Amino acid sequence: MTTTFGLDTFGDVTHDATGTPLSHAQTIRDLVEEGVLADQVGLDFFGIGEHHTPEMPLSAADVVLAAIAARTSRIHLGSAVTVLSSDDPVRVFQRFSTLNAVSDGRAEIILGRGSSVDSFPLFGYDLADYEDLFEEKTHLFAEILKGGPVTWQGKTRAPLHEQQIVPYTEPFPTWIGVGGSPQSVVRAASHGFSLMLAIIGGNPARFAPFSELYRHALAKFGREPLPVGVHSPGHVAPTDEQAREEFWPHYLELFGGPLGKSRGFATPTPESFAREVGPSGALFVGSPETVAAKIARTMTTLGASRFDLKYGIGGLTHGALMRNIELYGTQVVPRVRELLAA
Repeated sequence: MTTTFGLDTFGDVTHDATGTPLSHAQTIRDLVEEGVLADQVGLDFFGIGEHHTPEMPLSAADVVLAAIAARTSRIHLGSAVTVLSSDDPVRVFQRFSTLNAVSDGRAEIILGRGSSVDSFPLFGYDLADYEDLFEEKTHLFAEILKGGPVTWQGKTRAPLHEQQIVPYTEPFPTWIGVGGSPQSVVRAASHGFSLMLAIIGGNPARFAPFSELYRHALAKFGREPLPVGVHSPGHVAPTDEQAREEFWPHYLELFGGPLGKSRGFATPTPESFAREVGPSGALFVGSPETVAAKIARTMTTLGASRFDLKYGIGGLTHGALMRNIELYGTQVVPRVRELLAA
């Protein structure tokens, strides 16, 4: 299976050199430049995760991806993730099918239930329906992907009776993002969707049973092998010390501040941070050689053929993010390929 490498971002607000947050508009313009650079340094994928907070204002990822598509010709573009539970599967399909047309077949989508649930009250959904919403909407999305008129009925939206969904382009790669639910792993296999393991804390090796479950489930459903990907946060700088010094204060602010507390995260300590950036942690922070070695080890352990580095965190400058992208594309990924080949 082809090995691919990407970048994911949640569109954290860009800061200037003095630490002052820039506007949402400037953050979005910066993000377009970052996507263009990702293409220039040879990466395979650039993804934007949906959020609806002042700190992460990327609520319309497909629009930004279309702007990047207009300035690139090779890189695949998609979501990381789209919160399908609080959206409409028909509209999600239409937006990404349109992106697929604009980009000449380079669209992808990663669907998720939503670990960040700010979209549920925003769009009028009840968190008590969290599981039912994702189950039904994923099923409808899978039906739409087949092409042709769609007939579907459920509890979460109006039924469809022989409805043609337009525009319809060639089917685009669809992934399910999984952060810890075996049911989501089996659901991905049942629909023939690829599996993206979202690993944001702890030893990545603990996700190995999910990869194994996915492979068994694919076989049970009579499907051919499909890619397993890994999405994990990190930051690349010329040295380990520089990468950690740049990343740590903003990591502490994110997880120890109001946003992290609202989501139940424990406040990081220097000791817990050291564990996470160490060989057995989930943060890929360091020099190109350090990050490459950790990525290669993780991909081998999990049987993954795709790795997406979730780069960026509130407080970093656009310049630091651009340097991260350049180092990842020109030094980290080539080194990972060497290590995997060896």
